[in-house]
Amino acid sequence: MLDPEIAERVIAAVNERFDEQLAWTADLVRRPSPRTGEAGAQDLIEEALTEAGLDIDRWVIDSPELRAHEGYGPTTVDPGTLENLVGTWNPPVERGRSLILNGHVDVVPTGPDEYWSRSPWDASVVDGWLYGRGSADMKAGIGANLFALGALTAAGLRPTGRIHVQSVVEEECTGNGSLAALLRGYTADACVIPEPEDDKLVRANVGVLWFDVKVRGVPAHLRVMDTGQNAIDAAYAVMNDLRELEAEWNRRKDRHRYFEHTEHPINFNFGVINGGDWPSSVPAQCTFTVRAAFYPGTSAADAWAEIQEVLAKSAARTDLPDAVVATPSGFFAEGYVLEEGSDAEGVLARAHERVFGSELESFTTPGYLDGRVFTLYGNLPCLVYGPVSEAIHGIDERVEVESIRRITTAIALFIAEWCGVEPRP
Repeated sequence: MLDPEIAERVIAAVNERFDEQLAWTADLVRRPSPRTGEAGAQDLIEEALTEAGLDIDRWVIDSPELRAHEGYGPTTVDPGTLENLVGTWNPPVERGRSLILNGHVDVVPTGPDEYWSRSPWDASVVDGWLYGRGSADMKAGIGANLFALGALTAAGLRPTGRIHVQSVVEEECTGNGSLAALLRGYTADACVIPEPEDDKLVRANVGVLWFDVKVRGVPAHLRVMDTGQNAIDAAYAVMNDLRELEAEWNRRKDRHRYFEHTEHPINFNFGVINGGDWPSSVPAQCTFTVRAAFYPGTSAADAWAEIQEVLAKSAARTDLPDAVVATPSGFFAEGYVLEEGSDAEGVLARAHERVFGSELESFTTPGYLDGRVFTLYGNLPCLVYGPVSEAIHGIDERVEVESIRRITTAIALFIAEWCGVEPRP
């Protein structure tokens, strides 16, 4: 149990530095970091890690070992553009438990800028909310990790356990960044990821597949339209077949622990579509990209096989060769369950209750999380726990400022108890 006097010093240190933390987080939001464009944001984080006295490791994540791993997601971009960043605290004598503080720097596209009430990169604070693409998902979390650790220093303390502060890429599309960090040897006794989870702990989340579907048609002039086969119409029919599979998987939710009471745990999203090349020609081809979820305990390979069976039936409706062809194009990631009762969860629960004055709640999410990397392949408890947010992946994404403060405080208290602390010399 954490000494109350030390806890009060840590809480005070978070509050004293919070204005600086909020300003730093806003600076990070102002550095756009879409996929393959994360370098500028990583530069800012590297400066902060270096200033904190951590040992820096920055590397291109691609490797044969990564590509051969069962949790690897096939990439559709130049892997040479993808860099992870880790700052490590090594205590003079390692007596406490070790910890990973993980966060992802990549963000999703903004959508049409004109739909936003301000620039997606403005990072304004309005009515207690910090706005901007990535503000909640999850640059506020990266700031929380950095400033939680920094609060110990400001309180005249230093951790007695080894700590790896990670800023990873590819969380929004493959999960390869966190997987690459694990394969590089960064492991610990526990991991914390401050994703925007409404001040709660994630108990379970789904696996995710990304894949491209190419549907073939027969082009023709509109005066003889009936001699052609419209690939766009055919693509809609294939989508409907996948919707039927989605519904079937949702009907199975009672078989899966922690998902029984989730209203619609399995979501298939048709996120990108392209088809045709001329308004007066029957389109010869249509492609669309799918994000499909599946339950923990099901292998990605088995989920993929069931999807392929459905697509084979779709293709059988036509006599065209290669009528429907699907190719993995990102996540090939299995879901996970955070088993109850770990020491790490107990420490977080105490920290949360001290800060919030209430018990730590857990919930099941139908979204993807890098927690699966550490839970499934690192064999360590991963606590995904972070601030209140609105409109992540949407228009006017925002994160609640006071929630950032509270989450940062809870993480700082967690570090102090989990890793142990001693006076700084």
